[in-house]
Amino acid sequence: MITTIKVSSDVRDRLKHQASQAHRTLGEHLAHLADLGDRQDRFTALREAMAATPADAIDSYRAETEAWDRIDRG
Repeated sequence: MITTIKVSSDVRDRLKHQASQAHRTLGEHLAHLADLGDRQDRFTALREAMAATPADAIDSYRAETEAWDRIDRG
C-alpha cells in the first residue's frame, strides 16, 4: 500500500538528496531512517537497563563469566 505524507519542501528535498547519495529510493531511505530510529530506541533501552542493574547482580554476573572463562581456557 502506498500513502502520502506531508512534509515541507525543504525536508522533502533533503530526504531526496540523502536517498540519492545512498543509492536508495525515497521509500527505501525512509524505511532506513525508521530502522535507525528503532535501533537507537533499542540501545537506549539497553543502556537504561544496564544502568538500573543492581551492583550485586553485576558482581554475580562478573563472577559467573570469570568462572566460565577459566573453564574455556582449560
